[in-house]
Order: sequence, then structure tokens, then C-alpha cells
Amino acid sequence: MNTFRRSLRWFFALAGFVLGLATAVSAYIARTMIAPARQQLTVTPQSKGLTFEDVEFPAQDGLRVSGWFIPAAAETALSGPTIILAHGWQWNRLGFEGNNLFANISGSEPVDLMRLIGDLNAGGYNVLAIDLRNHGESATAHPVTFGQSEAKDLLGALEYLEDRDDIDMDRIGVMGFSIGANAILFALPQTAQIKAAIAVQPMTPSVFTRRFSDNLFGVFGALINAFSSFFYQLFGGPRLAGIIPAFAAAGSGDVPVLYVQGTGDEWGSVEDVSVMADMTPGTQQLLFVNSQHRFGGYSYILDHPAVATRFFNEHLDPD
Repeated sequence: MNTFRRSLRWFFALAGFVLGLATAVSAYIARTMIAPARQQLTVTPQSKGLTFEDVEFPAQDGLRVSGWFIPAAAETALSGPTIILAHGWQWNRLGFEGNNLFANISGSEPVDLMRLIGDLNAGGYNVLAIDLRNHGESATAHPVTFGQSEAKDLLGALEYLEDRDDIDMDRIGVMGFSIGANAILFALPQTAQIKAAIAVQPMTPSVFTRRFSDNLFGVFGALINAFSSFFYQLFGGPRLAGIIPAFAAAGSGDVPVLYVQGTGDEWGSVEDVSVMADMTPGTQQLLFVNSQHRFGGYSYILDHPAVATRFFNEHLDPD
């Protein structure tokens, strides 16, 4: 065998190995997009000394949504505002543990939403913390659609609150992270019951998956992204390029919205969130924060809960 033929065989063997590895990695990513591994609820608000109720209610399409209702102090509960808290992709109402295979591969870090629940509650807010569909203890409805279907869970939460006799429906705020933030943007045009919203690092899925793949896989990022997007649709997901939160946000009316975005986010995009903010009629502020990685942007709002309480205090004030 001459040198050329031997080199050709090695080339095709290497190309086949790379293609096979890219296919396996892409299939794993797509599977995680369709049906993320569920985190268990390891603690309850009682661990923070908070009174709470386990609640279940139907999403707008009838799917079962699970969560906790944490009432404010008795003297403020009836007249106080209520915040619905929506988590990110692969999280649950507790946040993100950051110790699964995906986290180990991607460098994802823990996010402790229980801290935020406690801080909001201490500020006089009722808190309804929910598990979005396909996460936590809520029902399964594959695929994850990065905000489109998950908006139905928020709309169901609003109907649940409306049926309670201890809630002032004129003082409802929502706060979401990642796909929870996307869900807010998709829900806003469909309801007049949300009076103020905080969107922490929302993302256009096609932008996110491209930047995620480039960040993790370098020169092979485009290949991984193309394959994973293909498998996502093959497994039942919608076309990622058709999920555009900015278009939904354009129909959100005059609801006050605060956007929070980390400048060090390698997966999301400052430019992407800027477009969303520009297209949202009620944008009050686009808050850029110095951050390391995407998870630094999430941590900022947990470390500075006064940013959230000031915003909600201003826009949910009964006067």
C-alpha cells in the first residue's frame, strides 16, 4: 500500500471517528433539550423557617403544574403583592444543583433560588414558586420549547392565584430565569394580570445553541449545533429558529419590564437581550451586570435581591 492510500485510510478513519463522536454528543444535547433530567426537591421552605403550602393547579392547557405558595406575614398577606417565580432550563423551583453530567461537561454552576424566595418573602411578598413542565414535580409534556409552551404554566399560575381569596390580583409580579424569562415574554401578550416583570437572561434559542456549541466545542461547534438542532426537531421539538421571544415581547403592552443580563455570558448574548428590550414597549431598564460565565448573571440577582424588591415595590405599589 502506497503512502497516499495509507494516508487516505487514516483520514477517513479519523473523519468517521469525529463524525460518530459529534453525532453522539449532539444526540445527548438534543435529548437534554427535549427531556432534561429532573432534579429532586431536596429541601422545602420550612428549612428556611418559612410557612408554605404544596400546591398543584392546571396550566392553561390542562397540564399539572406543581409548586409552593409561601405567604407573606399575616399582617401584610391580604393586601401585599405576589411574585410568581419561574426557573431556568434543567432547574426546578429550588434552582439548579449543578452536579449532573451536563453541568460537569458545560461548567454550569449551582443556583440557589431558595435564597431569593426567602428575600422576597422577607420583603413582604407572597411567593408562588413553580416547577415548569418537564421539570421538578410538574407533569411531562415533551418537548421543552424554551418559553412557548412554558408560558401556559405561568398563565395557569395566574388563574390559580385568581381563585384564592387572599390575593390582590392588581399586584401580581413575575420573575423568571432563562426559559422562565422567555416564558414571561411569551405570556405577557396573552394576559393583563401581570403588572410587572423581571426577565433574567432570556435568550433566543437559535442564538443560545450556537454560542453554547461554539463555547464548548470550538471549531466543531457549528457541526455540533447543526446536528443537535436536527435531532431536536427529529425527536419532536419545533424549529429553533421559529422561537423568537423578542417578537412575543413586542406585544406585551405597557407592562413594566426589567431585563437583567450578564456581560460575561458566553452562551447568551448582550446583543440578543438588547433587541428584546428594544422591542418591549414597557421596558423600564436593561441592567447589564459584570459576570463570569452565564451563571454569574443569575448569581447577581441572588446576591442583590434589593434590585428586584425595589423594582416590584415601585411598580406594584397600590397607589
